[in-house]
Formats: sequence, C-alpha cells, structure tokens
Amino acid sequence: MIEPIVERRAFLQRSGMGMGALGLAGLLQAETESKGPGIHFPPKAEHVIHIFLNGGMSQVDTFDPKPELTKRGGQMLPFDNLQTERKTGVALPSPFEFAQHGESGIPISDLFPSVAKCADELAVIRSMHVELPSHEMSLMLMNTGDMRLVRPSVGSWLTWGMGSENQNLPGFVALCPGGLPVGGAGNWRSAFLPGAYQGTHIDTSNSDPAKLIANLKNSRLSTSEQLEQFELLKQLNAKHLESRPGEPAMEARIRSFELAYRMQLEATDAFDTTQEPEHILKLYGEGPQNRQLLMARRLVERGVRFVQTWHGNLQPWDSHSNIKSEHRKVAKECDQGIGALLVDLKQRGLLSKTLVICSGEFGRTPSVELGQNGSGAGQGRDHNHWGFSLWMAGGGIKGGTIYGATDEFGFKAVENPVSAHDLHATILHLMGIDHERFTYRYAGRDFRLTDVFGRVVKEVIA
Repeated sequence: MIEPIVERRAFLQRSGMGMGALGLAGLLQAETESKGPGIHFPPKAEHVIHIFLNGGMSQVDTFDPKPELTKRGGQMLPFDNLQTERKTGVALPSPFEFAQHGESGIPISDLFPSVAKCADELAVIRSMHVELPSHEMSLMLMNTGDMRLVRPSVGSWLTWGMGSENQNLPGFVALCPGGLPVGGAGNWRSAFLPGAYQGTHIDTSNSDPAKLIANLKNSRLSTSEQLEQFELLKQLNAKHLESRPGEPAMEARIRSFELAYRMQLEATDAFDTTQEPEHILKLYGEGPQNRQLLMARRLVERGVRFVQTWHGNLQPWDSHSNIKSEHRKVAKECDQGIGALLVDLKQRGLLSKTLVICSGEFGRTPSVELGQNGSGAGQGRDHNHWGFSLWMAGGGIKGGTIYGATDEFGFKAVENPVSAHDLHATILHLMGIDHERFTYRYAGRDFRLTDVFGRVVKEVIA
C-alpha cells in the first residue's frame, strides 16, 4: 500500500476542502515532482519509452529465426495448428534474411538493420504470450493488465506513483501519427486513478510543433492577461470544489487547466525537432515515426516519465495478406529512428536511466493464413497470441541477452514463458517499485497493475 498518497487524499476529503482550498499550485507541484511514494528500492530506470508496433510484429521474421520453418515450407506442421483468429495452413518460411549481430551474436533479420547495430544493448524476450488473438483485448492487456475491464494503463500507474520531473509537461505522453490505435484512448487511460494521470495524446503526423497541440497558444490575450484570467478561473474552481470535496472529475479538470497554462511555456519547444542540429536530424531520418522517436528523446530529456510511440492509425503491422511487402514497408518507416534513439540516448548518458521497450500486442503465425472459408491462402500470417518476441534496452537491462524460446516453428512459447503481467512486474521493478505492494484503493479493494499475478523476469536485469 502506498500510504503517503492515500492518507493525504483521505485527509483532503475529510477536511471538506479538497485540493483547491489548500493551495492548488503548491500541491500540484508537490505531487508532480514527487518521487517518493511509489519507490520501494533504488530504481535502475527513471523514464520509459515504449515503442508500440501496433498490429502485431511477426517474431519469426524479426527476432526469432526458425530454420525448421524454412525446411518445412509449404508443408503442414507436424502437429495440429493452434487455434488463432483465422484458419491457417502450411508452413510459411520467412522471406527475410537473418544474421548474428554484435559481440552477443543476437540474430536479427534484415528488416531492422539500424536496430541490429545496437544488438548488444538488447534483451530479446522470445517467449511472450497473451490470452487471445484479438487486437482490442490484447492491446488492453499489454497496456493496462486487463483485457475486458476498465483499468489504468502502465503509464498512468507510473506517473501516479512516481510523478513527473517537469511540471510544465504531462508526465505521460502518447505519440501517434495519423489517428488512433485500435481501442483509442483506452490504451492510455487512467481509469479509477485521478484523471490527471491519463496519457496526453499527440498526433505527430504534423511536423509543425505549433499545430501538434490544438489551442496551445492564445492569439487574443497577452501572457499577463492570460495569467489574470487563469487566477480568476482557479479561484472560481476552488470555490466550486469546496462544496464537492474529493470529486475526481472536477479535481482532474482543475489540474488540466493548470497544466495547460504551464504547457504554453515549454510544450512547443519540447516538440520542435527543428531545433536539433543537422547531424541529429540525419541520424533519425525523415517521416512521422522517426520524428516522433526524436520527440520521445526530447521529452524524457525534459523529465517526462512515460512516453509511448505508436506506429500509426489502427494496426499498421497487421500483415494478413503479404508479410514480405507489408512488414518491409512498416519496418522501413521506423527502423532508422529506433536505432537512432538507442544511439542518441546512449551518447547523452540517458540510456542507462531510460527503459526502452519495443513490442506489439501479439505475434504472428508461422503458418500461412487461409481465407475465412479455409481456402485462398496468400502470403500473410494470422494473429498469434501463443508466442511472440519483444525487446528491452537501457534502464537496468542486461544487454546482449536472449530469454525464453518458442517451439521449433515459432508458434508457441515453450521455454520460460513470459506473460503481460510478468512484463509489467519487470517494468515496475526496474523503476524501483515492488508490484505486489504498489496498490490503489478503489471501491473497497486494493488494486494493482499486475492484479494477483506477475513475476519479475530477473534474468534480463543487469
């Protein structure tokens, strides 16, 4: 139980005053900058960047080569194909070339040449698994720890427990160009945690920083006039809150006004990648995915606790039709930026305290996907929740590591399986948090991100 925060909130409610009457700005600053309540032991990481390749990256085409799959190409697998969302048929060999990289010799396909140069920084987990081959449910599970119920996201838990190091920026930012992933804002919701800890979504398809956040600047009022307006609004809101103590929606609204005012000072600067020198811009490359990875570095550099970068609208990595052309396209859009992020963080001394995670919501089948009626096989792969890969780097991770394994065809995790709850427990551990003691009391129950599950995967921790 994280008693300091809970006791303070209970006191505010019992006192009949709420946040506003006790000095909104001072309390906001204290909670925003707080690092103590959620910390149980010295953290190895202070920030998280989660690169989410939404749609489902194929493990057998990226980080988990399967020679046996190549040998058996065009044949039925020597066991009944596991049940997935759609029917599958014969084995589909990977059309990509694998090679060992770095001193560790981690095999990585030619889809990720820039990432491959950083192989010795990576801990590749090959034995991830989730419960169902559904985008919506698997996304919720990977992001909130529950497939069906409304639960807070990982970023919301971390910012609630640890705060942000920069009170002029949100503690949790979700970057996604061109729209929203499947499930939309549910992927970064705060649920029963205070609304101030929900992720702030930024559509990064626009390269003009002034247009990334709507209405950030007031074109009609001067800074001094805005301050007067804001002070009046704060007083009115505080008075309104006195008659409704402890109302979460109102407290969240007041905090959002406070943050919006402060963001005018720093947000445009944080998202303005044109301020970077030419060699850094060339390092990351062009395109919205690469540009938002540079933004992610600029955000953690400014103290943002949790940054999630999504590849794009809906599920760009959902390669049902042609794994070769579709995966080649999306990998080319982000590989340079991901590799650049790792290099850039390291050269700035930020990688050691920034946990970088790259994953999808599940993997893809080693067998070819069939049409809905069981015919018409193409060159695509179906969703596969039985076994898939992700990698972690930086922030206390043991680089040059491979953990777990799928079967000889890459269908199912068979050695040291890792669940979404295990992943979340490991992330919290690296941030100095014991997942079993990290709880929030709501509706008469102490909730935690990992529910009643979760094992820290210590084998990937340095």
